Amino acid sequence: MRVVDAVDSIRKEVAKAVVGQEQLVEHSLVAIFADGHLLLEGVPGVAKTLLVRTLARTLSLNFVRIQFTPDLMPSDVIGTNVFDQRTGDFSLRKGPVFTSVLLADEINRTPPKTQAALLEAMEERRVTIDGVPHDLPYPFVVFATQNPIEFEGTYPLPEAQLDRFLLKLVVPYPEEADEVMVLQRYSEGFRAQNLEPVGIQPVLDAETLATLRSEVAAVRVDHEILNYINTIVRKTRDSDLLQVGGSPRAGIAMLLTAKGLAAVRGRDFVTPDDVKDMSLPVLRHRLLLRPEAEIEGFTADQIVSGLFETIPVPR
Repeated sequence: MRVVDAVDSIRKEVAKAVVGQEQLVEHSLVAIFADGHLLLEGVPGVAKTLLVRTLARTLSLNFVRIQFTPDLMPSDVIGTNVFDQRTGDFSLRKGPVFTSVLLADEINRTPPKTQAALLEAMEERRVTIDGVPHDLPYPFVVFATQNPIEFEGTYPLPEAQLDRFLLKLVVPYPEEADEVMVLQRYSEGFRAQNLEPVGIQPVLDAETLATLRSEVAAVRVDHEILNYINTIVRKTRDSDLLQVGGSPRAGIAMLLTAKGLAAVRGRDFVTPDDVKDMSLPVLRHRLLLRPEAEIEGFTADQIVSGLFETIPVPR
């Protein structure tokens, strides 16, 4: 199975539960095929959780959801060693992080200490409990949702945590026609809490996903495209509106996701449009605006879009 064929099949299954949001689905698949984690930002009720649950079903992967709350502890995420009085030994009680698809719901409602419990898991695909490392299943993908930071009771994610997410996607309200379709489906009996009647069929398994990831890794990238990516990232460091620009990891993320997008769209080579299409999801959570830029109402998306006007596009 090629990536483009898998994407077509996955889209059809996802559409049984999620109406519209085509670009959101496409970019989510790019993150999965590029072996990265995904941060979804949007107001409550725009189907963030439903999308992740549906994708996990189509990929035949174990799915666990953690509701992040102010009193959540790191051990509630990664697990802990428990003393057994009968045997006199400690045994590992694995936390919900030991799964293939982890949904960290409303991740910015818990303090940074608990948020940091995911750092090693996201980077190394393992966790350390009482000094002993434990490998996580393959594949391991974190989907985290967050409310916009101006909402009451939220904690901004630390920069190191944000940098572990390959992409940050802003989930919009649905189009008018799509929202009417949502109402129609609920009128006919659809309920997001129970996906069994919808009949979502698995499309991939872990072994097939590994093969498709190899196909993505083999996508060709010309040297001019590499220079283009590097120029974009370095330009963010020179912007008068930004206090912190993109790091080398941001450039790597742009490269990997551009390759993923090319494969999703049925090509074995990357174009400048692939790079431009992935630039905002890659950079928007990695840039730190200067206070005066925030006061003037600038956003990271606006600044990155403006930079493209000054960068020649390779032919």
